[in-house]
Amino acid sequence: MYTISSLLLAVPLFAQTTDGKSSDTPQTVRSVDLSRYVGKWYEIAKIPNRFQKQCIRNTTATYRLRDDGKIDVLNICETEEGTLDSAKGIARIVDNESNAKLEVSFVNFLGLQLFWGDYWIIGLDSDYQYAVIGSPSRKYGWILSRTRELSGQQMEQVKSILQKNGYNFDDFEMTEQTD
Repeated sequence: MYTISSLLLAVPLFAQTTDGKSSDTPQTVRSVDLSRYVGKWYEIAKIPNRFQKQCIRNTTATYRLRDDGKIDVLNICETEEGTLDSAKGIARIVDNESNAKLEVSFVNFLGLQLFWGDYWIIGLDSDYQYAVIGSPSRKYGWILSRTRELSGQQMEQVKSILQKNGYNFDDFEMTEQTD
């Protein structure tokens, strides 16, 4: 089943490449150590999208490095009925210099991955505790964390990253994370 967003799965680092000014295209972080990025991430907030409309709470993304250099993605969320919905996908690195631009696909037809979506890491904490994910169109965006919530200071840093990259924080919907 592939109903959760493929873009949720990449987890960013807080190494900004911008000079504090918004540009026509969001700026990715300078470098992502994929071995540190993989693992489980909690969705803190997202720009609402059609492929996650069933997700009411407890949305997570788990990434795992593959031997072929790609990344397995597993997105899980809880629906209004209390059931779990999951989507398995694959991410591929588009920018091998930084590892900050990826594409994700959740559609597999006869062994071929179809319909790749941009997954750009535009913000990443130096300790890989939170990440900000965007896309060139700014139609999609996610705030991810290794924990179920961000501190006030971390949230202010995230808001600054979003603003510098031309996003409006008010477009994001907070995700409920429960125990």
